[in-house]
Amino acid sequence: MGKLVGVASLLALIGFLLYQFGLFVMVLTLTVRDPSSSAFMKASLNTLRQADAQAELKHEWVPYDRISTHLKRAVIASEDANFTNHDGVEWEAIKRAWQYNQRQAEQGGERRRGGSTISQQLAKNLFLSDSRSYWRKGQELIITYMLEAVLSKERILELYLNLAQWGEDVFGAQAAARHYFRTDAGKLGAAQAARLAAMLPNPAFYDRQGGNTAYLRQRANTLMQRMRMVTVP
Repeated sequence: MGKLVGVASLLALIGFLLYQFGLFVMVLTLTVRDPSSSAFMKASLNTLRQADAQAELKHEWVPYDRISTHLKRAVIASEDANFTNHDGVEWEAIKRAWQYNQRQAEQGGERRRGGSTISQQLAKNLFLSDSRSYWRKGQELIITYMLEAVLSKERILELYLNLAQWGEDVFGAQAAARHYFRTDAGKLGAAQAARLAAMLPNPAFYDRQGGNTAYLRQRANTLMQRMRMVTVP
């Protein structure tokens, strides 16, 4: 019995390592290939097609230099102010978010705070589901370090801006710019960029609200003050 357990454990380890190697190969391809979709985009499309079999996502890839610097600054200010300095994970931010969420749960509050960096969010969006589990979080961390080891900060931000969700069926900076402001991603002004960045924590909800609520306006104003202080790769 002990021998069988040992063999099973070895096979499980080999399977795990092969899976990680496969993911690493896919990360390597991102150095030369722009992905047309992501795991999260595919899951979102499947959900939309349960209600409408003809549903399609709004998405158009644009290169880094055709995305407004205002949007780059706004997204970093909103999601990951230390983006250019960390190695993919900010453990102190994760700890603070966990403590905040524990207090909210104890007090019956519904608001939750995330401690994920832009690199972590990209890892999840590209390859994983939106489920909450220790396995998923652990895998997210592994992929995050793969991304940081292989890709430049500029490439990570380019991928993030092109794959982030900005509405129920809106993905990427170009589709978001057209959907909300009838313009291109490269022509977004500071106020427009701040409004889009403010939507990121809950884009589908804000899309249903027309992309314009009192909270979004307040949050966008705050981001406009922070944008000038962040570094863009």
